[in-house]
Amino acid sequence: MRIGVVSDTHNNLRNCRRIVGLFNEAGVDRVVHTGDITQAKTIDVFAGLNMSMTGVFGNNDLERDSLDESIARHGFHFTEPPLTLEWAGRRIVVVHDPLTLDEQNSGDCDVILHGHTHRQVIQFDCRQLTFNPGECAGMMSGYNAIGIVDLQRMETEVLYF
Repeated sequence: MRIGVVSDTHNNLRNCRRIVGLFNEAGVDRVVHTGDITQAKTIDVFAGLNMSMTGVFGNNDLERDSLDESIARHGFHFTEPPLTLEWAGRRIVVVHDPLTLDEQNSGDCDVILHGHTHRQVIQFDCRQLTFNPGECAGMMSGYNAIGIVDLQRMETEVLYF
């Protein structure tokens, strides 16, 4: 199973349209958003995905009523962090801010996905992968990034656009 990972879209609709195209072209099985969507119209753009999306809310997701309505309308699933998933035999923990992680919700997981910092993190610690694809809402072409995690191989790929 391959999952797409995106974070901190911050309502950059042009980049979100590009992200949808990249994930659709890559044929990932699911997409995880690690927070800071900011507005419902961003979720409306992600409705163009050919796969389901799940995720957590970030510190800039303040328009919760409209976000919740759009998420429900498109059949996505978002929650307050931490979100724990079991996919392809792997335990995944999703948070927005990595400083909110503690041993209780991350110690026995295989994959930690986070955002918030806008900095790329690809870290293997024994058997555990910590991944943040980095900035995706910037204005400079070629420096924005999203990621793919292959859960069977425990490998990451970063797609720049």
